[in-house]
Formats: sequence, C-alpha cells, structure tokens
Amino acid sequence: MAPDDLTAWEALHSTPARRYLAPDPIPEPVLWEILDAAIRGPSGGNRQQWGWVVVTDRRTKDRVAEWYRANWQAAYGRHREEILNAPPDAGGLSPRGFLGAEHLAQHIQEAPVWVFPVLRHAADADSPRVGASIYGAVQQLCLAARVRGIGTSLTTLYGGHEDELRALLGLPEDALTMALIPMGYPARGAWAQPRRRPVEEVVHWNRWGETRPREEKR
Repeated sequence: MAPDDLTAWEALHSTPARRYLAPDPIPEPVLWEILDAAIRGPSGGNRQQWGWVVVTDRRTKDRVAEWYRANWQAAYGRHREEILNAPPDAGGLSPRGFLGAEHLAQHIQEAPVWVFPVLRHAADADSPRVGASIYGAVQQLCLAARVRGIGTSLTTLYGGHEDELRALLGLPEDALTMALIPMGYPARGAWAQPRRRPVEEVVHWNRWGETRPREEKR
C-alpha cells in the first residue's frame, strides 16, 4: 500500500518483525521523518531523557554483529535441528521464524540503517520498568517505518557488551542502549498480520484468570 492508503488499524495489525532486509539505502529525508514520528511517542514525565543513535558505518556494524552472532548461537543456533524438526504445535519459535532470525543474525550488518534507542540515567538502573520511558516511542518508530514501507525488528541479542558498545558509540557514562533496530526495505516476504494466540486467551478481567468471550462488533 502507498503511505496515504494505509490506515492506522492496518499498520497496527501488519507490523511484524521483518528480518530479510535489502541493503538499498533509506533516503535521509524519510529517515528523519520516521525518527520525528518516534519522538512523538510517550516519555515518562515528558523528561525525554533519550537519544537515538543512527548507525550506518559498516565498521561499527561489523563489530556489533560479531557479538550478535555469538549470542544468537548460544541462545538459539545450537538448537537449530531441534527447532526445525519440532512438531507444528510445539510452541515457541517456529521453524519459519527461526530461519528468519537466523538470516538476520548472519546478515544484520547488511541492513542499511541501525537505530539504537538510548536512555540517559539508566546505566545503573535496577528497575525492571526502566524501559517504559522509551519503548512506546520505539514502537512508534517501527510503525512509522511500516507506513513508509520499511521493515524493522527489535532485538537485544548484542547484550553483554554494553561497556564496549558505550565506547564504540561514544555514549555518556550514564546512558544505556535499550535495543537495536535494524531497518531496511524488505527483501522478501509480505506485510502480514503476525500470528498470535487469540486475544480472548490472554486478556484477564479484573483478576488474573477471569476471562470472558469476545463480543462481536455490531
């Protein structure tokens, strides 16, 4: 769809992780437009203690990609045969999802643009909710990219190298990267609604375990 033809509901229902990305450059005006939409997202107390590091330098990508692939292998790659041969109802990462994630691990440095959302005063945070002040804006970035036909995925598989990454990106000492978002025009696949468990199974009313059937829209 052209951007003007895509409704908000269509974007919300068709923004899956896109892991097969073409190396074609993203025009800078389009990138600025996407980032400008991202910063309109929610910020705790409107403090906006964030920064958005855009990486296009191949040497930086190659360095981070080494960490990413090592973590991928430790977490998922060593289970390749088990996942690819799992029965359809096994749950977790599907064979198709695994192959897409594997492709990203092997080719992540080829994505033309990376974005690191960075949160200030978070390097020593011990609250599990610290990301609440930026992840809403991160999703807006992904949705804005979707509107412009650009694929994204949100990953943290570069983890375990934060001090090295802080030095590599020249971040302030109190800053913490909250994710890595590779961006690019999709090289294969289609925009589709991600498969999820039925909403009726995961929504609880007033107390955990209290469910109710979904009423059809009249």
